[in-house]
Amino acid sequence: MKLFTALLAAGFAVMAAPASANIFADNGCVGCHDADKKKMGPTWKEIAAKRAGDKAAIVASLKDGSKGNYGKIPMPPQPKAVANADALAAAILATK
Repeated sequence: MKLFTALLAAGFAVMAAPASANIFADNGCVGCHDADKKKMGPTWKEIAAKRAGDKAAIVASLKDGSKGNYGKIPMPPQPKAVANADALAAAILATK
């Protein structure tokens, strides 16, 4: 039973990865962010580590923008991403 549960969980993790990648692309996040490579903004791994489960802070940054959290370059509000803010925050926090 434990093996079945582990395999089932692994299958869901594999299925979730492409959906997360698509949500980032669909909401315009990939222009400034990446999972591993620093671009204009911090990596999703950096955000996940700094926010450590604080989904509300990520959602607020998407809605209101942020300044000074990860360097000098501010992030403007992301109106395109507001409708998916909760899902985006969850996907960022799931990045390892």
